Amino acid sequence: MKKVAISIGDLNGVGIEIALKAHKYINSICKPLYMIDKSMLELSCTLLKRNIPENFTTFNVAKEFKITPSLVSKSSGEYSYKSFLKAIELAVNKKVDAIVTLPINKEAWHMAGIKYKGHTDVLHDIFNKNAIMMIGCEKLYCAFFTHHVPLSQVSSLIKQEPLTKFLIDFYNCIKEDKIGILALNPHAGDNGVLGDEEKIIQKAIDQANKELNKKVFSNPIVPDIAFIPQNREKYRYFVAMYHDQGLIGVKSLYFDESINVSLNLPIIRTSVDHGSAFDIAYKDKNPSTKSYINAVKKALKLCEV
Repeated sequence: MKKVAISIGDLNGVGIEIALKAHKYINSICKPLYMIDKSMLELSCTLLKRNIPENFTTFNVAKEFKITPSLVSKSSGEYSYKSFLKAIELAVNKKVDAIVTLPINKEAWHMAGIKYKGHTDVLHDIFNKNAIMMIGCEKLYCAFFTHHVPLSQVSSLIKQEPLTKFLIDFYNCIKEDKIGILALNPHAGDNGVLGDEEKIIQKAIDQANKELNKKVFSNPIVPDIAFIPQNREKYRYFVAMYHDQGLIGVKSLYFDESINVSLNLPIIRTSVDHGSAFDIAYKDKNPSTKSYINAVKKALKLCEV
């Protein structure tokens, strides 16, 4: 069976409970290796009043800290970051076939002095590649030309050459012949009345289609109708110009089952598409494992490509 490194996420959050709850099934489809020290696993299980499952293989990550459910802390942020780095190390050294990440807390990373805003930014830096963030499920996926940047900066980042490269890289990762592209402005700019960015987006689309020698990418779609049923019948993959533009549609339709996939990298990485859920962590609220299980399944599917 394929080996998958599980980055354990923020231990003050819900990730460890999801990993424990889903372990029996996950262990039946792959060999999961959990990036958590045994002592930290024991502390988690004590708080959750759970036994450690059979065949729950752990790896040393960092020094022990006190788990405080629902607390945003420097210690939990640092530990989740080191858990992720350990998973990457195993993937780079071919010790595992893929990485699956459980949720971090971005504020905790900031408190720990970590310069990155999320997993994708770390991967971008380590591999010196433009990691593409794609979120969704088999019914609908959306990739993001920009993601963790303030909305006020998005317009200045819409440039023809980088967007053309992004589109071609995205196509080469998924090999899908029909991809919907969202405009940036309301009404797709109304021919310049509401913004000129669509002219740049159109040029990038035309250039990408020309280089691929076929019309893969749609013309800019008015964002407020991008995910209506008629468009989802035409396209299973979309590209949004910024984070929330695409995620509002994806999460409204498929919140529980959507996942995060990092494309255009030399390793396979998937993730749950939800946060650390501090509001229910360690409270026996029966958190859903659907996104986590889908993330592992997608990682295994990508291993076969």
